[in-house]
Amino acid sequence: MSALSHINPDNQPEMVDVGPKSITHRQAHARAVVLLNEEIMQQLIGGELMSKKGPVFQTAYIAGIMAAKKTHELIPLCHPLVIEDCKIHIVPEEDNRVVINCKTKATHKTGVEMEALTGATVAALTIYDMCKSMSKEIVIENVRLIKKTGGKSDFDAVPGS
Repeated sequence: MSALSHINPDNQPEMVDVGPKSITHRQAHARAVVLLNEEIMQQLIGGELMSKKGPVFQTAYIAGIMAAKKTHELIPLCHPLVIEDCKIHIVPEEDNRVVINCKTKATHKTGVEMEALTGATVAALTIYDMCKSMSKEIVIENVRLIKKTGGKSDFDAVPGS
């Protein structure tokens, strides 16, 4: 196992120095799953949920994109990046699951996986927030990196994703 990248020799947290790294095109794909109940899922009309607060998925799309762009403000040791693209896809499934995929792109010296993870997570939290008046038993689960490319190493948890 390699050493933690954000811990210095004095065992203190520090930002990684990306100065010597090469600028490359980087992409990441993260996923989160929200478990809703049948009552909430019955509110689906044309692929959208409406709540007292408004259109749930449309609001979650915007929240996820905004969060990805602000990741460095939320995660202390993340570098600020110019996100070239961020796509959120929300798919309700038959088993009361809502799958959120967030794909990010940037040309930079550091990756965009934290941005993708943040985007997927905040979209999931937004769905929770907008549906919590209907149920307190909503579960957010399985937030994970699916794929990343560019930089020192690539990762693909689900080949072909």
